[in-house]
Amino acid sequence: MAAYDGIFDGLGLREWCDVGKEDAPMSMAQLLAQSGGNDAVAEEGGLPFPSLDVLHEACGRIGQTRDLTAGIEQGFLSIRSELKFVLDPITQPLSWMLDGTLWVFQSAPWWLMIPALLLISWLVSRSKSVTAFVGLVLLFFGFIDHYEVAMQTLAIVFVCTGLSVLFGVPIGIGMSKSDTAQRTIVPILDLLQTLPTFVYLIPLIFLFSVTESKLYGIAIILYAIVPVIRLTDLGIRLVDKDVIEAANAFGLTAWQKLSRVELPLALPNIMAGVNQTIMMSLAMVVIASLVSAPGLGVLVLRGIRNLELGVGIVAGLGIVLLAVILDRVSKAALARVDTGRKEH
Repeated sequence: MAAYDGIFDGLGLREWCDVGKEDAPMSMAQLLAQSGGNDAVAEEGGLPFPSLDVLHEACGRIGQTRDLTAGIEQGFLSIRSELKFVLDPITQPLSWMLDGTLWVFQSAPWWLMIPALLLISWLVSRSKSVTAFVGLVLLFFGFIDHYEVAMQTLAIVFVCTGLSVLFGVPIGIGMSKSDTAQRTIVPILDLLQTLPTFVYLIPLIFLFSVTESKLYGIAIILYAIVPVIRLTDLGIRLVDKDVIEAANAFGLTAWQKLSRVELPLALPNIMAGVNQTIMMSLAMVVIASLVSAPGLGVLVLRGIRNLELGVGIVAGLGIVLLAVILDRVSKAALARVDTGRKEH
């Protein structure tokens, strides 16, 4: 006798519950009990929690947990064609950008690429020590024959971080100007920030082919865009109200006030968001190697699958070094912004 039979009998629902009950598949608990794996639980007695599977034993009309998961899957598959039809042309430029940037970073000779990256580091940081450290790390990658995979990872981070900033800053500005927009967007950001990284990949695998670069590009952008949105919103909201009132007194338009007052004062917070976005992009690149993202993450995955300790450790060290140089360059840029703001 099922644990909750008496409840349904007392409510007079027995006839309704028993319709189709015999044809229903066994639940996981029943399968375990049949194989002897649930004997200990049965001997203990007690009232089990009224989960879907437990209630299904007493009333066949109540669906099992497998019905819930199957329903979600069927619901997604039923709109898959329409989603793919809409999203394919919108996201195709992302594939082109990723493929093009990867081609440039891989085909450019090292004696051009390394000086170019050093120049970018210098222009952004204006720090000799940071630029020298970037050069040493790049030479180290070449020395251990990991230069090509490091460039692949760097190319993906550049594209995904750039797009995250391009879309994230305007969204953050919009949130800062409207409390309604903030209340609407913050729960979405909370969801994106707390969703396990592997879960990002599940719906995308059903929508796009694993051979398409946009599959992992979308996952990286969704994961990495949150900090720059939050900190842009926060930075603009923290601008001193007296400064805003002074700007209004001078008759500045909304655009002039945003571009000449609010964004310059919020720039340290925005740059901090960019720094976090870079770090999260790099972290997601490693996970995205599961769906054909090239780079150092592939070697980490190879080390795990084939139990190649050395390959995994060296690739992991490479990811750490990339994270360090990206962090140092972005923090040096943030320090420059802070210094320039204080001087003015």
